[in-house]
Amino acid sequence: MAKTQLDPAVENPAVENPAEETEPVKLGRRRDHTRDPDILAAAVDVLAECGYDGMTIDMVATRAKAGKATLYRRWPSKGELVIDAVACMKNADLNLSQLPDTGTLRGDLIAMIKPHSIEDGEKKLRVIAGLMSLLAHSPELAETARVSVVEPRVTAHRFLLRRAVERGEISPSCDIDNLSTVTTAMASMRILFESKTIDREFLISLIDGVILPAAGLSPGTGTGPVAEPPAPAETAVTAR
Repeated sequence: MAKTQLDPAVENPAVENPAEETEPVKLGRRRDHTRDPDILAAAVDVLAECGYDGMTIDMVATRAKAGKATLYRRWPSKGELVIDAVACMKNADLNLSQLPDTGTLRGDLIAMIKPHSIEDGEKKLRVIAGLMSLLAHSPELAETARVSVVEPRVTAHRFLLRRAVERGEISPSCDIDNLSTVTTAMASMRILFESKTIDREFLISLIDGVILPAAGLSPGTGTGPVAEPPAPAETAVTAR
């Protein structure tokens, strides 16, 4: 009788020839990802210094003290390495409960200015500057850059502004979404087009000269409404 398709002997030829030995499956060497953080950090440094066009896999391998073959096994192209490097610049998940709470918007914003955060922020913006020629042609890289570099700072400022609204310090009609982008936008302008560095004085000037007045607060103090400019004094006419 002909065997049907459901017959085990047909489904599994090994049943028909139990003595037949199968060759053992050869397993490849498992990839070691323990060096990935060092390699990605080296890629970020090279990007900040040389930009995408000037960066090479050799430069990253040398900076990371890793073999070039190791990098190519993990990232077959420079573009793939760059996307992962930009993604790794994202800080750990932002903990809004750990943001400064000094009681005033100005105090909170100034408390965010720390030497390490200034240095870290400037490096990230220089990386973005080095990727300008690529961002317009790579939506994936552009989105990765936005999420890793822009969004964390904007989210923190948006939170501080909303908290200022909740405590009655600024008006609910304040344009929080646009104000939360001011620092990042102006810092990008300073680095990308003016070739200047970011320092504490510059950031405080943005707080006192742009953010606080736009939020309806007095520059330099962060308290009360912005004072109206004094009316010009009337000139007395002396009768002769």
